[in-house]
Amino acid sequence: MNIYDFTVKDATGQDVSMKEYQGKVLLIVNTATGCGLTPQYAGLQDLYDTYRDQGFEILDFPCNQFANQAPGSDDEIKIFCETRFGVTFKIFHKIDVNGDNADPLFNFLKNEQGGILGSKIKWNFTKFLVNKQGQVVKRFAPTDEPEKIENDIKKLLAE
Repeated sequence: MNIYDFTVKDATGQDVSMKEYQGKVLLIVNTATGCGLTPQYAGLQDLYDTYRDQGFEILDFPCNQFANQAPGSDDEIKIFCETRFGVTFKIFHKIDVNGDNADPLFNFLKNEQGGILGSKIKWNFTKFLVNKQGQVVKRFAPTDEPEKIENDIKKLLAE
């Protein structure tokens, strides 16, 4: 099993096969619009602007499981990200990342790259880096700034 075996929903509720991202380097992030880490959207957008033409994609999955920090609808979250931070990368349907209702994609990501809390996600802005073959190669903590991930992205793009 790899990441391409999953189908997720975008912010409009449409199914998106992860196969659409085959051959690309992916950074998959659970986000929140009302979190102290929300300014990371600017750094994520900078990474996307720099590397998208080389085969890099950011997949943003809003999550309201941590202190109710993403309370808006999918549309409200998308508008907030676009107007406040100029986000142009793909924003998906709001999901759970832990517990009984956790999205299957995030269960897979957590099992492939555990963190401090084992397979649980600690907080908003946990980031998973996926290579061009669909393998989850690294997990970054919520406090890891997007700039810290840049060298890992460059290495994967060069492979």
